[in-house]
Amino acid sequence: MDTEFLKFDSIESKRNSRPDINAFILLNELFPGVSDIVCSAEHDQIWFDIKLDGVALTDDQVRDLVRCGVWYDSEVDSLSMFVLRSTPNDDALATNRRGE
Repeated sequence: MDTEFLKFDSIESKRNSRPDINAFILLNELFPGVSDIVCSAEHDQIWFDIKLDGVALTDDQVRDLVRCGVWYDSEVDSLSMFVLRSTPNDDALATNRRGE
């Protein structure tokens, strides 16, 4: 899925024209809740208040989240997203965000 990271233009059924808002809407559809979806933030990264235990997402759902810039942060067992301004198809920025 790394090749799909930040490829927002490739999402066929966008819920919003902005990648971050699209990710929030998709996460809310997949993990409905009543509290804030962002549970933590540090510098330019946010973490989502999403319980991943026992969740089975389809490959398409995972791909669309990755295309919006969402990734799994194994250090804290949470979905995460950087909040830097990005431009469409900015491969250098996508590579930097993955820490390569």
